[in-house]
Amino acid sequence: MLLAIDTSAGTSVAIVDRDAGVLAERSSDDTRRHAEVVGSFIAECLDEAGIAVTALSGVVAGMGPGPFTGLRVGIAAARVFAFGAGKPVIPIVSHDAIAYSEALAGRTDPLLVVTDARRREVYWTTFGEPGGSSVDDSGLPVRANGPILASPADLESTVTDFPAYRRLDASVVSASALGLLAEALYVNKRPFAADVALYLRQPDAIVPGDPKRVTQS
Repeated sequence: MLLAIDTSAGTSVAIVDRDAGVLAERSSDDTRRHAEVVGSFIAECLDEAGIAVTALSGVVAGMGPGPFTGLRVGIAAARVFAFGAGKPVIPIVSHDAIAYSEALAGRTDPLLVVTDARRREVYWTTFGEPGGSSVDDSGLPVRANGPILASPADLESTVTDFPAYRRLDASVVSASALGLLAEALYVNKRPFAADVALYLRQPDAIVPGDPKRVTQS
């Protein structure tokens, strides 16, 4: 049983079980209130699922791509909760969860996932090859290219074989899909994502350099 958290777009929290499926989920597409709602979403999901923290086997963290400020809220929440509960953190690429959600719904055509990167830019990832499937024989998403940061106007020119892909613009990454993908990867003995946040853009705040030396004339 897993707790899953994603704040790469909106905010989504879920409790999933390999056999029972989705036990509880809370989501919001508000991109400015990640920190305000993630804690209450976790509490509400645990309460609705009727399980104790000790029943969880891990905490899934959506690793992006996502804007720095929002994405780090979910990753930090997952790591802090996991540390307090004594559970491992399971990193999953957020765009992979979107593709997996589509596959679970029976849509396995080549897929172009697009999410808002703010500043009039988007993140995009393609799954599958033209004329093929977006998933492998185990039903797991096959990433062809990405995640990549780009201008919306540049998508048609930067995505190879753009017309061959079905475009999906997502405002929220479902935490339930995130958790179910983690379960599927584990069952199929596939590796999880690297434990590295996919910001794809440097944050505005930077560490200042050495102070300038002042000399007297």
